[in-house]
Amino acid sequence: MMILKDVLAELVGMFVGDARLSAAILVVVVIAAGVIDIAGVSPLIGGAVLLGGCLAVMIFSVLSAAKTRANTAESGNVQD
Repeated sequence: MMILKDVLAELVGMFVGDARLSAAILVVVVIAAGVIDIAGVSPLIGGAVLLGGCLAVMIFSVLSAAKTRANTAESGNVQD
C-alpha cells in the first residue's frame, strides 16, 4: 500500500511541480477541443493545433528555464 501511495504522490508532484506548464498544456487542449467542436473543423486539424501548441509550450518552457538558469549562474548562485 505504501508503494501505491508513493506512486500517486509522484504523479501529483509531476503535475503540480510546474503549475504554469500544466496550465499552459490544459489551455492548448481546450483550444484544440474548441477548434474541433465549436469551429467544426476536421479532427486532423485539431490534432495539428494540439501538436503545434504543445511543442510551442515545451519550447517556451525550456527557453524560460534556460534563461532563469543563466541569470542564476551569472549571479553566482548556481543550484543543481
